Amino acid sequence: MDEAHNASRYTLWQMVLYMLRLGALGFGGPVALVGYMHRDLVEDRKWISDSDYKEGLALAQMAPGPLAAQLGIYLGYVHYRILGATLAGIAFVLPSFLMVVALGWAYVRFGGLSWMQAVFYGVGAAVIGIIAMSAKKLTDKSIKKDKLLWAIYLLLVVVTVVTESEVAWLFIASGVLVWFLRAPPKWFAGSSLNAAALAHVPLAAGMLGTTGAPLLAKIALFFGKAGAFVFGSGLAIVPFLYGGVVQEHHWLNDKQFVDAVAVAMITPGPVVITVGFIGFLIAGFAGAVVAALATFIPCYLFTIIPAPYFKKYGKLPGVVAFVDGITAAAIGAITGSVIVLARRSMVDIPTVVIALATAALLWRFKKLQEPVVIAAAAFAGLVLYPLMHS
Repeated sequence: MDEAHNASRYTLWQMVLYMLRLGALGFGGPVALVGYMHRDLVEDRKWISDSDYKEGLALAQMAPGPLAAQLGIYLGYVHYRILGATLAGIAFVLPSFLMVVALGWAYVRFGGLSWMQAVFYGVGAAVIGIIAMSAKKLTDKSIKKDKLLWAIYLLLVVVTVVTESEVAWLFIASGVLVWFLRAPPKWFAGSSLNAAALAHVPLAAGMLGTTGAPLLAKIALFFGKAGAFVFGSGLAIVPFLYGGVVQEHHWLNDKQFVDAVAVAMITPGPVVITVGFIGFLIAGFAGAVVAALATFIPCYLFTIIPAPYFKKYGKLPGVVAFVDGITAAAIGAITGSVIVLARRSMVDIPTVVIALATAALLWRFKKLQEPVVIAAAAFAGLVLYPLMHS
């Protein structure tokens, strides 16, 4: 622990304050959030090394749960271990959780959020510009001119666009491919054990049934499955949530669920925090707390348990190659998700203009703060949406 403290250029309190700020002002979903962390903590402040960041991104992509939250937890762990991971994770999630709970209260109290469509019209388009720029920076930084990594990257772009989801086994396969080609292992003991462990994941998921349980217990079990068995970002978890919340349990109707996704997009922090809004609609504040805890505790555990081994063995050639492969796959999937989201958010000429203008402004003015862009886009949406849908 002493060595970790001596190696750091910042205090734990500074990291906690940064995560609070990112959770309160970081718009754009997981793609943008992981980009902000790289820009702020690796490039600008130099608190985190590029290798530590890549290890964290690879671990977050390998494990189930929300990508940005797991990366934030890992970056808190880098120099301040479990205490740092815990406080960083809480600080990152808490601001957006409080926001979605407040919106949930307003939604229930005033019978819906009619203004949300207009705001989302502008913000959704601006978010595309923000995450496109983040994906470009990650690509330039991590893929560079490596032909093998470019092939993996492009494959994941195509797969994500075609399937509109993140295919988890391709991340692992990409890591194994680069590992075998660049630092082939001398022995394969343990591979059958790993395969056997993975084979039991669907069985474990099936055991987490919710039949006959009280409402809060049902919420805990369902959202626990969402946190424990869904890989990737908010893009991947939305279909899972829809299937359970709307189709299986009938807790919400279609319109309420769409509003919940919109709330996730117009609030800062992790997209998955929409579980707090959904939980509030189902069972009030207690439902919001239970849904959020059940979703985020698994991702916390999936980060801090393997983290020491990533730190200890992360510099070995085989591990470096494996991490490079998974990182290329992760960034490819992130870039593909930009295209998927763009098709849903850029629906007419004004939204295309907003998205392109956002990307151009962020390209031209490197220090431009995203919350300023989001506020301008929300105002544009409030003005333009009634004109386009009158």
